[in-house]
Amino acid sequence: MNPLLQMIPSLLRRKLSWGLFALACAPLAPVAAQTASKPIKVVIPFAPGGGQDGIGRYFANQLTNRMGLSFIVENKTGAGGVIAADQVAKATPDGTTLFLATGGAISIAPHLMSKMPYQARQDFVSIAMVADTPMAVAVRTSSPYRTLPDLVKAAKAQPEQITYASTGNGTVSHLTGELFAQAVGIKLSHVPYRGAAPAIVDVASGQIESIVTSAASLETMVAGGKMRVLATFTAAPIPHLAGVPTVQQATGEAGLVVPVWVGFMAPAKTPPAFVQRLSAELMAICQMPETQKRLLESGAQAACAGTADFDRVIAEDSQRWKRVIQRGNIKAE
Repeated sequence: MNPLLQMIPSLLRRKLSWGLFALACAPLAPVAAQTASKPIKVVIPFAPGGGQDGIGRYFANQLTNRMGLSFIVENKTGAGGVIAADQVAKATPDGTTLFLATGGAISIAPHLMSKMPYQARQDFVSIAMVADTPMAVAVRTSSPYRTLPDLVKAAKAQPEQITYASTGNGTVSHLTGELFAQAVGIKLSHVPYRGAAPAIVDVASGQIESIVTSAASLETMVAGGKMRVLATFTAAPIPHLAGVPTVQQATGEAGLVVPVWVGFMAPAKTPPAFVQRLSAELMAICQMPETQKRLLESGAQAACAGTADFDRVIAEDSQRWKRVIQRGNIKAE
């Protein structure tokens, strides 16, 4: 024991210890009082039933169980997540409103839209990143393009003649395809769809030659032998896609890892103590084997990153899409 502490009578030491403990816990008290009286709303910018909605609901339920507070989900769709983000940005920063954020509203929209109703980085505080939904490029099984280099070679010989489908103009699907084309020096013909399902159908039937979308949305067609994944926009091959290389491996080009992140944010000025507590809880949930198994089953991967690392991912993501959008002269529709 420290000699100075030995000089303090035991009773006084106990009082001092309790006092320091109370001081350490004090910042949480106002937040607990605010949040215990009403539910904490998790605003999800997607319709019920989708992959990101499932991720948000799972984490909300786990937070309810772990923290003894009530976390409820509110689905708010529209404008690629901008409507939901605006609602959260303007919410009272008292710890009772959270945002299940993705790149669409935070790192893409600010570079596509001439006027934004909020400032993507100033109006939010990052809490934790929890998942990544990997992207892939795929073709129909009978396609003459057996590998990604085959597709690149054909596109160089026929500029703007090789088509690729995306889930919509300005989506991460569209921009990832453009990032790929810019990196390898080709020009593809972009065909936007309203979502992955109709796009996949047209690619499988041969109307469109390729598609860039989430690996999860391709699983049924791949399992059914109707489509073939050429490569994934990940840092390492995806285990359940045996033999499929990453885009970087297939092309030899750097900068083609695209994290399609999912994370929790809150309005700026939300009490830091509560943000830190939520971050710790989300990280603990993210690292649970049950969580990692559940995410894999839904086509996602656990991506457990605290506030600082999450901020870094967002900053890199924002710069990536800014370059792609400016270089491709991509406009919002």
